[in-house]
Amino acid sequence: MIGRLHGRLVEEIDASTIVLDVSGVGYEVTLPLGTLGRLSAAREASEEGAITLSIHTNVREDALELYGFASSAERAVFRVLLGIPNVGPKLALSILGFIAIDELATSVTRGDTAKLTAIPGVGKKTAQRLVLELKDKVDALRIGPSVGAAAPAGPVARPAGDRAEVLTSALARMGFRPGEVDRAVAALGAQGDLEATPLPDLVRQALALLSR
Repeated sequence: MIGRLHGRLVEEIDASTIVLDVSGVGYEVTLPLGTLGRLSAAREASEEGAITLSIHTNVREDALELYGFASSAERAVFRVLLGIPNVGPKLALSILGFIAIDELATSVTRGDTAKLTAIPGVGKKTAQRLVLELKDKVDALRIGPSVGAAAPAGPVARPAGDRAEVLTSALARMGFRPGEVDRAVAALGAQGDLEATPLPDLVRQALALLSR
């Protein structure tokens, strides 16, 4: 079974599927939405532009499917989600692409089905099932930080202004989750004047914050 891949991104087939070149072999890997954006800082820092993915291998009669994650913690939570009745890989990926691990654990603890139904593919009944099935597995969900995750917190107020809106839009297009975007923009706003800072500098600073 394949558990980890380290290589260069050579093709983006669609928003969630890539081809990773590892020593000349191309592996097709399906990712939660936004994973590449959350790995962008590590990718830029790597001399060869490589990324590392934790891999879940799913073997079927007619296919061998690879699912990639920015951290082993995200992969572990993916496997927890697969253990829930009627939750398959597609829905589990949708959940991890929309909500950070700590936010998921907090939503389950609070029984916040409204937060869960905001996830694409999760209806009211599915949200209730997630809360019911995961309430005894919250500790398993808190096994470690996901890339770009932050400690659970209440709603974060983003700074007002055109530059804040442009930065918010740029980070969202890169695939970062709404809560991650809000926290990064708020943190940068608290550090200085967003309107006076060039946008490329703000993006670099935001990526640095989100990669911690």
